[in-house]
Amino acid sequence: MKQLIAATLLAIFALSTPGVAGAAEFNAPVDSTLDSGNFRHDSTGVTAFSHSEDNAKKDAGLNDADSSRSSRPPRWTVSAETIVFDRVGTANRTLVERVPGDVSFAKVPTTPGTPALNSTDLNQGFSPGFRVGVTYHVDSNYGLELSFLRVSGWDSTRSIGPDNPPNWLVMRAPGFFQTQDFSYQSMTWDYSTELYNAELNVRYNLSRRIIVFAGFRWLQLNENLQGTIPPPDRTLPIWKFDPNNNLFDVARIEKLRGIPSTGTFPPFWNTGTTNNLYGLQIGAAGKLFERGRFSIGGLIKVGGYWNHASESTGVSLEKVVYSTGAKTDHAAFVGEAGLQCKYQFTRGLALKLGYEALWLYGVALAPGQIQKTYEIGPASVTARGVNCDSGVLLHGGTAGLEYSF
Repeated sequence: MKQLIAATLLAIFALSTPGVAGAAEFNAPVDSTLDSGNFRHDSTGVTAFSHSEDNAKKDAGLNDADSSRSSRPPRWTVSAETIVFDRVGTANRTLVERVPGDVSFAKVPTTPGTPALNSTDLNQGFSPGFRVGVTYHVDSNYGLELSFLRVSGWDSTRSIGPDNPPNWLVMRAPGFFQTQDFSYQSMTWDYSTELYNAELNVRYNLSRRIIVFAGFRWLQLNENLQGTIPPPDRTLPIWKFDPNNNLFDVARIEKLRGIPSTGTFPPFWNTGTTNNLYGLQIGAAGKLFERGRFSIGGLIKVGGYWNHASESTGVSLEKVVYSTGAKTDHAAFVGEAGLQCKYQFTRGLALKLGYEALWLYGVALAPGQIQKTYEIGPASVTARGVNCDSGVLLHGGTAGLEYSF
């Protein structure tokens, strides 16, 4: 990530420096659009003037129908893209420990366990989404850009157990622990994430190859972490009346006829977090390479944000859910970098393929709230703040179309 940002910054800086930019353009194909007159768009959205209709016809691959439209510059650019992003990184928390089955139930809370599942093991992988955008070109130098992005569907589920010979499967939080009720049960965790993003930027064409922009950005990152114990109890766990039973005792008792268990079985743990990031960003985009209809551009954005974060947690105590929650305001950072290849089919229509990386830091992630949630009595749970000390990286490929008119 750091290498990608550094390389993109260096390339954009080199191209924006008059001497270096001139050298870079010396070996580039002659582009008649440098002359005064009308303007067009390149791979980064930079607009440049063209001298006349005759010169416009000299652009590689443009036909008479395209050049006839050069009498007026395009005022609008619209785009639609499919994106596939991988989610990397989360708060580091142990979700399941194994405690030997010969330990009595009463001693499980104080017996150290062997970690069996960590929140970092819940790799959500890639998820598809979309982005749409529109840019109004005020004149040859200034533009106003609006875009919206959504990615949902990141999800991962992992189960631990049942073990043979049986082990206690234990989840711990401050003042709280949870095990399976019977030896035939496992402990399952599900982790899901979704992202929304909207931007409004003012763009300025610094040169034919470089644009800079600044604007407002809103991001919303939602997460949910849920723990369950499948399958449901077949009988009531009346063995708990004698906490000296170990899991081997439970395995024998569960084979006997017991009182059927009825009713619903809620998740024993259910945490949701919402991050609303509001802030200002600056950025730059530059054309790194151009050959005929094909070009490659680079992009970088950075910004400081106010994160209005909240978390809500439901903890099941003896199959009854007790809810708690908290809110906070926290400083956050968002950085973005990317590379994009573009092929110009006609003067107005282009195909775009690219790679992007988005880094968010100072956000509340669902696993990070476990250590903030306390059981303070037999039927009381409280959240002592919101943990906003986590970061997440979202990166992947993009593909779409862009049309200027």
